[in-house]
Amino acid sequence: MLSAKNLFQEILDNDDSFRLFCSIAASGESQGGWENGRIAALVPASQRPLAPKIARHGADEDKHGRIFNALLKKRGLHPAPVPPDTDYTMLLERHGIGLAHEQLRRDEPLTERDIITYLAHSRVTEQRASEQMRLLNRHFADHPELGRAVRMISADEDNHLAYCHEELLRFARTGHGRTIQRILRECALAEIRIYRDVSLAVMDHMGRVLGWSRAKAGVLAAGIHAMYAYERLGGWRRMVSLAPPARRDALGGPATPAAEYA
Repeated sequence: MLSAKNLFQEILDNDDSFRLFCSIAASGESQGGWENGRIAALVPASQRPLAPKIARHGADEDKHGRIFNALLKKRGLHPAPVPPDTDYTMLLERHGIGLAHEQLRRDEPLTERDIITYLAHSRVTEQRASEQMRLLNRHFADHPELGRAVRMISADEDNHLAYCHEELLRFARTGHGRTIQRILRECALAEIRIYRDVSLAVMDHMGRVLGWSRAKAGVLAAGIHAMYAYERLGGWRRMVSLAPPARRDALGGPATPAAEYA
């Protein structure tokens, strides 16, 4: 029977597909770490108290990248080249979602509007990351090879999502509510489309590595398209709602060292 657990187990059991999965994940996390690090360095004076939280966010993403690379190393594998059509982070940037890398490479302070854009983009993408890691946590929290890594990354993603809610609500209280909702909506509608395309690309590459039949590949593609249809019809709204998080100041302390996971 095709299920998320069985599908991921198949990917996990094959060195080539596991190598591709970890390489894609490590690349995306490392890019996120760089982006957050640059944003923390360029925070405008009016938002300087936010800089340590953004830096902590970046440190967590860097740590996740190191964890995925460590999982490869434990199997004696080296990172694989990441196919461009599976590069979720870069495809988002290419479609104008979030802050452009060209802007982040300049040593010019960001504006308050830039910080709102960054937080709205993060609120949408962290929703996706939190959901994906909760799924893995549900099925693989006790896995001898992956369990500790999955639990740590899942907890971090939940913290990132809580932080985005809290900071966007703070900006909303100072009169930015309509701007925040507009940017959230734009980000969510773009993200669901890019996530669909990246998911199809990842499944295509995995199918070739694992030798899936056309029928199996077709069923998986149909599932991805069905998920997109649900999200396009209204599922995207879960990515734009804002509510006070159960955990306050979720990024108020230092990042947990990556060495702790293994």
